Amino acid sequence: MPAPLNRLRQQWREKRPTFGAIATIPSLQTVQIMARSGLDWIIVDLEHGPIDLGSAHAMITATSGTPCVPLARIAANEAWLAKAPMDIGALGINFPMICSRKDAEKAVRSVRYPPRGERLWGPFHAPFRWGVSMPEYMATADDDMICMITIEHVEAVNHIDEIMATPGIDVAVIGPGDLATSINKRGPDDPEVLALMARAEAGILNSGVPIGGVARTTDHANAMIDRGYLALALGFDWSLLSGGIAARFEGIKR
Repeated sequence: MPAPLNRLRQQWREKRPTFGAIATIPSLQTVQIMARSGLDWIIVDLEHGPIDLGSAHAMITATSGTPCVPLARIAANEAWLAKAPMDIGALGINFPMICSRKDAEKAVRSVRYPPRGERLWGPFHAPFRWGVSMPEYMATADDDMICMITIEHVEAVNHIDEIMATPGIDVAVIGPGDLATSINKRGPDDPEVLALMARAEAGILNSGVPIGGVARTTDHANAMIDRGYLALALGFDWSLLSGGIAARFEGIKR
């Protein structure tokens, strides 16, 4: 069997933290820069913002020639939304709002071909992105594809153990923004939100499934790594760009 195309699962098995960012700007140039800046993965965001499938294809292709693995976040936990991003070269799907074991099982089935799942055949462009033949792509497709679920609702936290017992989840990330709004809060620093995040974190870590989340600062990232996080999002393209510009102004007389 050909070697796997996706290196993330092996890194997580070795307990090596990986670092990524979320791309919301429909720009292959932005992704080229991000992919060549040391990131292990980039999530092309098809849930929020103006990225369409044509732009997503260009952005996924823009990671070529780098170790950076392109993933895609879809707008809802629906197989038909996951299908095209995989077929144009994404090696993982980030599913939002996973709130039950039924939701998790649906996500897992969406990213694998029968008999392991229900992914429909049609990877016309993915083999070209990865420089392999169609048979080579198909031989490792089920193992290459990452099923990334997002725990971002109070109901997900209430059902965290049953969700994390679902076979086939490759990584579970905690989404603080929607988790906060699910209990009518507007920020992740509220004590009730922090308590929910701690419960979600404990449930994921206890399951043995790799855990991911958002690292807002260097100290925050290091603390998360110490607690066992293996997939750390360092920011969005817009936040990294904005932060870089702001940093250039520091110390300048204006």
